Amino acid sequence: MTDSALPKRPIPPILAFVGWHNSGKTTLVCAVVAEIKRLGYRVAVVKSSSKTGVVFDSPGTDTSRHKAAGADMVMLVAPDQMCLQTRTVDISLKVLVERYLCDVDIVIAEGFKRSEDIAKIEVFVDRDQRLRDQVSGVIAVATNCDCSSDLPVFRLDQAAAIAGFLEQRFLHRN
Repeated sequence: MTDSALPKRPIPPILAFVGWHNSGKTTLVCAVVAEIKRLGYRVAVVKSSSKTGVVFDSPGTDTSRHKAAGADMVMLVAPDQMCLQTRTVDISLKVLVERYLCDVDIVIAEGFKRSEDIAKIEVFVDRDQRLRDQVSGVIAVATNCDCSSDLPVFRLDQAAAIAGFLEQRFLHRN
């Protein structure tokens, strides 16, 4: 069976944790991912970074030489992992998921606050850091601040409750 003959897999649900730098996103994402895994689901994580020149490879390796030679994509496959590097930078989160991450039950994104049509949990540690009025798609809030909201509000240490919320909202066992 050729790749073009393979059945098209459904795109998994995507949920982004958004907030300003040092708002606790990474700590919360790691805890929520662990809880979703504990529930028996397959999870992919996509991290957005505003930094350029991030290096995942060491100078002089075969893959760094392939990239330096002009390859548009370089994939390293090892017995315990694989890594894909691509020069494509102007691609939406949904397209990334559709192309590369369909073999999971849910995709958790960290960042991507400007992505349209993606459900988001806003994370903040200070009321002055709120993003809700600047981004679309916020479905819940994670904070240790006392705040009232028409959306579900979770504390930053409630990863299990957030995982349960995501399971109820997005994950459906066959």
